[in-house]
Amino acid sequence: MLERFYPDVYISSTYKINFAGYYGLGYRGIIFDIDNTLVTHGAPADERSRKLIKELQDMGFRILFLSNNKEPRVKMFSDAVKGKYIFKAGKPGKKGYLRAMEMLKTDRATTLFVGDQLFTDVWGARNAGIFSILVQPIDKREEIQIVLKRYLEKIVLAFYRRKCKKEGKKYLEEGTDGD
Repeated sequence: MLERFYPDVYISSTYKINFAGYYGLGYRGIIFDIDNTLVTHGAPADERSRKLIKELQDMGFRILFLSNNKEPRVKMFSDAVKGKYIFKAGKPGKKGYLRAMEMLKTDRATTLFVGDQLFTDVWGARNAGIFSILVQPIDKREEIQIVLKRYLEKIVLAFYRRKCKKEGKKYLEEGTDGD
């Protein structure tokens, strides 16, 4: 039952993902969550996020930001890095993910999702049949509703860790790119 919340990969940071490796595997679109995935909650695009998105676009990836936030927040970030976006996405519902793939002109087999929350980001990506990468949140200080979900996430991640150990799979990847 908890498997629906398990990511395909769990890695320490968005900035440590080997995106070139995924490109080599045929992935061409990346759907990103923004807050605590690329920047701290509510922060504008910073130099690190702008650099990453530009590198990914130069590599050939099409990028879209999928957020449950209101448009001003999502548009501000997206405009700064020249990406497409969907606001008030209704994650974990499938609709936003499917619309994102349509906008990216990708499909389930060629799309990655990167986010920091199990119950919205990962669950939604899995519902849509998209490869999901869970990253550790950038900042531990979060809104109260997210803090409460983090306690439940710890329980799910404990079961995920057990499954990984049983399968001889690494639980938390440290990553190869980035900083």
